[in-house]
Amino acid sequence: MTATLTEDTTRTIVVPPEHRRPRRRSGAAIGNDRSVIRAIGIVLLWAFVVLNVAWMVWMVIQAFRDTRSILAEPWGLPTSLDPVNFVTAWTVGDFATATMNSVVTTLVSSFLTVALAAPAAYYLSRVENRLTNSLTMYFVLGLGIPAQVIVIPLFVMLNEVYLTDSLIGLNLVYIGVSMPFTVFLLTAFFRSLPLEMEEAAALDGTTAFGTFWRITLPLAKGGILTAFVLQVISHWNETLLALTLLQSTEKYTLPVALISFIQQQTYSGADWGGLFAGLCIVVLPMLAIYLWLGRRLTEGLTLGMGK
Repeated sequence: MTATLTEDTTRTIVVPPEHRRPRRRSGAAIGNDRSVIRAIGIVLLWAFVVLNVAWMVWMVIQAFRDTRSILAEPWGLPTSLDPVNFVTAWTVGDFATATMNSVVTTLVSSFLTVALAAPAAYYLSRVENRLTNSLTMYFVLGLGIPAQVIVIPLFVMLNEVYLTDSLIGLNLVYIGVSMPFTVFLLTAFFRSLPLEMEEAAALDGTTAFGTFWRITLPLAKGGILTAFVLQVISHWNETLLALTLLQSTEKYTLPVALISFIQQQTYSGADWGGLFAGLCIVVLPMLAIYLWLGRRLTEGLTLGMGK
Protein backbone atom coordinates (compact mmCIF):
# COMPACT_ATOMS: atom_id res chain seq x y z
CA MET A 1 0.00 0.00 0.00
CA THR A 2 1.52 3.22 -1.08
CA ALA A 3 0.78 6.50 0.68
CA THR A 4 0.83 9.60 -1.41
CA LEU A 5 1.65 12.80 0.35
CA THR A 6 0.53 16.07 -1.16
CA GLU A 7 2.41 19.14 -0.02
CA ASP A 8 0.71 22.52 -0.38
CA THR A 9 3.11 25.24 -1.09
CA THR A 10 2.32 28.91 -0.64
CA ARG A 11 3.83 31.32 -3.10
CA THR A 12 4.31 34.91 -2.09
CA ILE A 13 3.99 37.45 -4.86
CA VAL A 14 5.74 40.72 -4.26
CA VAL A 15 4.28 43.68 -6.15
CA PRO A 16 6.67 46.51 -6.89
CA PRO A 17 5.79 49.84 -5.20
CA GLU A 18 5.15 51.60 -8.49
CA HIS A 19 2.39 49.11 -9.35
CA ARG A 20 0.58 49.21 -6.04
CA ARG A 21 -2.87 50.84 -5.87
CA PRO A 22 -3.23 53.71 -3.45
CA ARG A 23 -5.18 52.75 -0.39
CA ARG A 24 -8.50 54.40 0.20
CA ARG A 25 -8.65 56.89 3.01
CA SER A 26 -10.05 55.40 6.15
CA GLY A 27 -13.37 56.45 7.65
CA ALA A 28 -11.57 58.02 10.60
CA ALA A 29 -9.60 60.33 8.31
CA ILE A 30 -12.77 61.42 6.50
CA GLY A 31 -14.47 61.95 9.82
CA ASN A 32 -11.58 64.11 10.98
CA ASP A 33 -11.80 66.21 7.82
CA ARG A 34 -15.53 66.70 8.36
CA SER A 35 -14.90 67.67 11.97
CA VAL A 36 -12.39 70.29 10.88
CA ILE A 37 -14.78 71.70 8.26
CA ARG A 38 -17.60 71.72 10.81
CA ALA A 39 -15.40 73.50 13.35
CA ILE A 40 -14.44 76.14 10.78
CA GLY A 41 -18.08 76.60 9.84
CA ILE A 42 -19.10 77.03 13.49
CA VAL A 43 -16.36 79.61 14.02
CA LEU A 44 -17.42 81.58 10.93
CA LEU A 45 -21.08 81.39 11.96
CA TRP A 46 -20.39 82.71 15.45
CA ALA A 47 -18.16 85.43 14.03
CA PHE A 48 -21.03 86.52 11.78
CA VAL A 49 -23.45 86.48 14.74
CA VAL A 50 -21.08 88.51 16.93
CA LEU A 51 -20.54 91.02 14.12
CA ASN A 52 -24.28 91.55 13.67
CA VAL A 53 -24.93 91.83 17.41
CA ALA A 54 -22.08 94.32 17.73
CA TRP A 55 -23.52 96.38 14.88
CA MET A 56 -26.95 96.34 16.52
CA VAL A 57 -25.57 97.44 19.89
CA TRP A 58 -23.53 100.19 18.25
CA MET A 59 -26.63 101.46 16.42
CA VAL A 60 -28.62 101.66 19.66
CA ILE A 61 -25.76 103.45 21.43
CA GLN A 62 -25.44 106.07 18.69
CA ALA A 63 -29.18 106.75 18.87
CA PHE A 64 -28.57 108.47 22.24
CA ARG A 65 -25.74 110.73 21.01
CA ASP A 66 -25.76 113.97 19.05
CA THR A 67 -24.25 114.47 15.61
CA ARG A 68 -21.16 116.33 16.83
CA SER A 69 -20.13 113.65 19.32
CA ILE A 70 -20.78 110.89 16.78
CA LEU A 71 -18.52 112.53 14.19
CA ALA A 72 -15.85 113.35 16.77
CA GLU A 73 -15.78 109.90 18.37
CA PRO A 74 -17.74 107.24 16.42
CA TRP A 75 -17.02 104.51 18.97
CA GLY A 76 -17.81 106.59 22.01
CA LEU A 77 -20.54 106.07 24.59
CA PRO A 78 -23.48 108.39 25.30
CA THR A 79 -23.27 110.71 28.30
CA SER A 80 -26.98 110.29 29.02
CA LEU A 81 -30.02 108.33 27.86
CA ASP A 82 -31.89 111.38 26.62
CA PRO A 83 -34.48 110.20 24.02
CA VAL A 84 -34.39 113.50 22.11
CA ASN A 85 -33.27 111.76 18.93
CA PHE A 86 -36.26 109.42 19.06
CA VAL A 87 -38.56 112.41 19.54
CA THR A 88 -36.97 114.09 16.52
CA ALA A 89 -37.41 111.02 14.33
CA TRP A 90 -40.96 110.51 15.59
CA THR A 91 -42.05 114.10 14.87
CA VAL A 92 -39.79 115.55 12.17
CA GLY A 93 -39.57 112.30 10.23
CA ASP A 94 -43.31 111.69 10.77
CA PHE A 95 -42.59 108.20 12.03
CA ALA A 96 -45.79 108.22 14.08
CA THR A 97 -48.00 108.06 10.98
CA ALA A 98 -45.59 105.73 9.22
CA THR A 99 -45.60 103.34 12.18
CA MET A 100 -49.39 103.15 12.14
CA ASN A 101 -49.38 102.54 8.38
CA SER A 102 -46.77 99.80 8.72
CA VAL A 103 -48.61 98.09 11.58
CA VAL A 104 -51.94 98.06 9.74
CA THR A 105 -50.48 97.05 6.39
CA THR A 106 -48.26 94.35 7.85
CA LEU A 107 -50.92 92.72 10.02
CA VAL A 108 -53.69 92.83 7.41
CA SER A 109 -51.57 91.57 4.52
CA SER A 110 -49.90 88.85 6.62
CA PHE A 111 -53.21 87.60 8.04
CA LEU A 112 -54.92 87.50 4.63
CA THR A 113 -51.92 85.81 3.04
CA VAL A 114 -51.96 82.98 5.56
CA ALA A 115 -55.77 82.78 5.52
CA LEU A 116 -55.80 82.30 1.74
CA ALA A 117 -52.69 80.10 1.54
CA ALA A 118 -53.69 77.60 4.25
CA PRO A 119 -56.75 76.09 2.47
CA ALA A 120 -54.89 76.03 -0.84
CA ALA A 121 -51.88 74.33 0.73
CA TYR A 122 -54.11 71.79 2.49
CA TYR A 123 -55.83 70.86 -0.77
CA LEU A 124 -52.52 70.57 -2.65
CA SER A 125 -51.06 68.38 0.10
CA ARG A 126 -54.00 65.95 0.21
CA VAL A 127 -55.04 65.65 -3.44
CA GLU A 128 -52.58 64.43 -6.06
CA ASN A 129 -53.54 64.67 -9.72
CA ARG A 130 -52.41 66.56 -12.79
CA LEU A 131 -54.18 69.74 -11.73
CA THR A 132 -52.70 69.88 -8.22
CA ASN A 133 -49.24 68.96 -9.48
CA SER A 134 -49.45 71.76 -12.03
CA LEU A 135 -50.63 74.23 -9.39
CA THR A 136 -47.82 73.21 -7.06
CA MET A 137 -45.29 73.73 -9.83
CA TYR A 138 -46.92 77.09 -10.60
CA PHE A 139 -46.39 78.26 -7.02
CA VAL A 140 -42.82 76.93 -7.01
CA LEU A 141 -42.07 78.89 -10.18
CA GLY A 142 -43.46 82.00 -8.47
CA LEU A 143 -40.64 81.75 -5.93
CA GLY A 144 -38.09 82.44 -8.65
CA ILE A 145 -39.60 85.72 -9.88
CA PRO A 146 -37.80 88.71 -8.32
CA ALA A 147 -39.83 91.72 -7.25
CA GLN A 148 -37.74 94.04 -9.44
CA VAL A 149 -39.13 92.35 -12.57
CA ILE A 150 -42.79 92.96 -11.73
CA VAL A 151 -42.60 96.49 -10.30
CA ILE A 152 -43.51 98.29 -13.54
CA PRO A 153 -46.33 95.87 -14.55
CA LEU A 154 -47.77 96.11 -11.04
CA PHE A 155 -47.68 99.90 -11.12
CA VAL A 156 -49.44 99.98 -14.50
CA MET A 157 -52.11 97.51 -13.41
CA LEU A 158 -52.83 99.30 -10.13
CA ASN A 159 -52.89 102.66 -11.88
CA GLU A 160 -55.62 101.38 -14.19
CA VAL A 161 -57.87 100.61 -11.19
CA TYR A 162 -56.82 103.72 -9.21
CA LEU A 163 -55.00 101.78 -6.49
CA THR A 164 -51.61 103.45 -6.71
CA ASP A 165 -50.75 105.61 -3.71
CA SER A 166 -53.15 103.44 -1.71
CA LEU A 167 -52.56 101.16 1.26
CA ILE A 168 -55.26 98.85 -0.10
CA GLY A 169 -53.33 98.44 -3.33
CA LEU A 170 -50.12 97.86 -1.37
CA ASN A 171 -51.88 95.18 0.69
CA LEU A 172 -53.07 93.42 -2.47
CA VAL A 173 -49.55 93.45 -3.88
CA TYR A 174 -48.06 92.07 -0.67
CA ILE A 175 -50.62 89.26 -0.60
CA GLY A 176 -49.98 88.31 -4.22
CA VAL A 177 -46.21 88.43 -3.91
CA SER A 178 -46.19 86.39 -0.68
CA MET A 179 -48.57 83.62 -1.78
CA PRO A 180 -46.01 81.36 -3.57
CA PHE A 181 -43.69 81.05 -0.56
CA THR A 182 -46.53 80.71 1.95
CA VAL A 183 -48.33 78.01 -0.05
CA PHE A 184 -45.06 76.15 -0.62
CA LEU A 185 -44.17 76.27 3.09
CA LEU A 186 -47.62 75.22 4.34
CA THR A 187 -47.94 72.47 1.74
CA ALA A 188 -44.75 70.87 3.03
CA PHE A 189 -45.98 71.30 6.60
CA PHE A 190 -49.40 69.74 5.95
CA ARG A 191 -47.77 66.76 4.28
CA SER A 192 -45.80 66.10 7.46
CA LEU A 193 -48.98 65.76 9.54
CA PRO A 194 -50.43 62.27 10.19
CA LEU A 195 -53.52 61.23 8.25
CA GLU A 196 -55.07 58.90 10.85
CA MET A 197 -57.14 61.57 12.59
CA GLU A 198 -58.44 62.93 9.30
CA GLU A 199 -59.41 59.45 8.17
CA ALA A 200 -61.24 58.86 11.46
CA ALA A 201 -63.11 62.15 11.04
CA ALA A 202 -64.08 61.18 7.48
CA LEU A 203 -65.47 57.87 8.78
CA ASP A 204 -67.57 59.82 11.30
CA GLY A 205 -69.10 61.81 8.44
CA THR A 206 -67.17 65.05 8.88
CA THR A 207 -66.94 67.17 5.74
CA ALA A 208 -63.63 68.12 4.20
CA PHE A 209 -63.97 71.69 5.44
CA GLY A 210 -64.90 70.47 8.93
CA THR A 211 -61.85 68.21 8.99
CA PHE A 212 -59.63 71.08 7.90
CA TRP A 213 -61.12 73.53 10.42
CA ARG A 214 -61.44 71.28 13.46
CA ILE A 215 -58.53 68.87 13.11
CA THR A 216 -55.87 70.00 10.66
CA LEU A 217 -55.65 73.66 11.68
CA PRO A 218 -55.11 72.93 15.40
CA LEU A 219 -52.42 70.41 14.50
CA ALA A 220 -50.78 72.86 12.08
CA LYS A 221 -50.81 75.93 14.32
CA GLY A 222 -47.01 75.77 14.61
CA GLY A 223 -46.53 75.95 10.85
CA ILE A 224 -49.24 78.61 10.45
CA LEU A 225 -47.63 80.74 13.17
CA THR A 226 -44.28 80.34 11.43
CA ALA A 227 -45.73 81.44 8.08
CA PHE A 228 -47.50 84.39 9.69
CA VAL A 229 -44.43 85.67 11.54
CA LEU A 230 -42.24 85.29 8.45
CA GLN A 231 -44.71 87.35 6.46
CA VAL A 232 -44.87 89.98 9.21
CA ILE A 233 -41.10 90.36 9.14
CA SER A 234 -41.02 90.44 5.34
CA HIS A 235 -43.83 92.99 4.93
CA TRP A 236 -42.54 95.21 7.74
CA ASN A 237 -39.13 95.51 6.11
CA GLU A 238 -40.27 95.67 2.47
CA THR A 239 -39.10 98.86 0.76
CA LEU A 240 -39.05 98.59 -3.04
CA LEU A 241 -42.76 98.05 -3.69
CA ALA A 242 -43.85 100.58 -1.07
CA LEU A 243 -41.41 103.17 -2.42
CA THR A 244 -42.73 102.63 -5.96
CA LEU A 245 -46.46 102.53 -5.23
CA LEU A 246 -46.78 105.20 -2.51
CA GLN A 247 -46.36 108.93 -3.20
CA SER A 248 -48.21 110.70 -0.37
CA THR A 249 -46.31 111.35 2.83
CA GLU A 250 -49.27 110.44 5.03
CA LYS A 251 -49.33 106.94 3.48
CA TYR A 252 -45.65 106.12 3.86
CA THR A 253 -44.64 102.96 5.66
CA LEU A 254 -41.63 102.99 8.01
CA PRO A 255 -38.91 102.02 5.46
CA VAL A 256 -40.15 104.70 3.04
CA ALA A 257 -40.43 107.26 5.85
CA LEU A 258 -36.83 106.46 6.82
CA ILE A 259 -35.66 107.11 3.26
CA SER A 260 -37.62 110.37 3.22
CA PHE A 261 -36.05 111.36 6.53
CA ILE A 262 -32.58 110.72 5.12
CA GLN A 263 -33.41 112.91 2.12
CA GLN A 264 -34.51 115.70 4.48
CA GLN A 265 -31.13 115.49 6.21
CA THR A 266 -29.44 116.11 2.86
CA TYR A 267 -30.94 119.60 2.66
CA SER A 268 -31.23 120.58 6.33
CA GLY A 269 -27.98 119.12 7.64
CA ALA A 270 -27.23 115.58 8.69
CA ASP A 271 -28.73 114.58 12.03
CA TRP A 272 -26.96 111.30 12.63
CA GLY A 273 -28.46 110.80 16.06
CA GLY A 274 -31.99 111.12 14.68
CA LEU A 275 -31.08 108.83 11.78
CA PHE A 276 -29.86 106.11 14.16
CA ALA A 277 -33.01 106.56 16.24
CA GLY A 278 -35.10 106.06 13.09
CA LEU A 279 -33.18 102.89 12.32
CA CYS A 280 -33.92 101.63 15.83
CA ILE A 281 -37.63 102.31 15.36
CA VAL A 282 -37.62 100.26 12.16
CA VAL A 283 -35.38 97.38 13.28
CA LEU A 284 -36.01 96.78 16.98
CA PRO A 285 -39.71 95.70 16.79
CA MET A 286 -38.89 92.87 14.39
CA LEU A 287 -35.87 91.90 16.47
CA ALA A 288 -38.09 91.68 19.56
CA ILE A 289 -40.61 89.49 17.71
CA TYR A 290 -37.86 87.19 16.50
CA LEU A 291 -36.32 86.87 19.97
CA TRP A 292 -39.77 86.09 21.36
CA LEU A 293 -40.78 83.55 18.72
CA GLY A 294 -37.42 82.47 17.33
CA ARG A 295 -37.58 78.94 18.72
CA ARG A 296 -41.10 78.37 17.40
CA LEU A 297 -40.03 79.67 13.99
CA THR A 298 -37.16 77.20 13.86
CA GLU A 299 -39.37 74.31 14.95
CA GLY A 300 -42.03 75.23 12.40
CA LEU A 301 -39.53 75.38 9.55
CA THR A 302 -37.86 72.09 10.46
CA LEU A 303 -41.18 70.26 10.85
CA GLY A 304 -42.34 71.63 7.51
CA MET A 305 -39.27 70.16 5.81
CA GLY A 306 -39.99 66.68 7.12
CA LYS A 307 -41.61 65.49 3.88
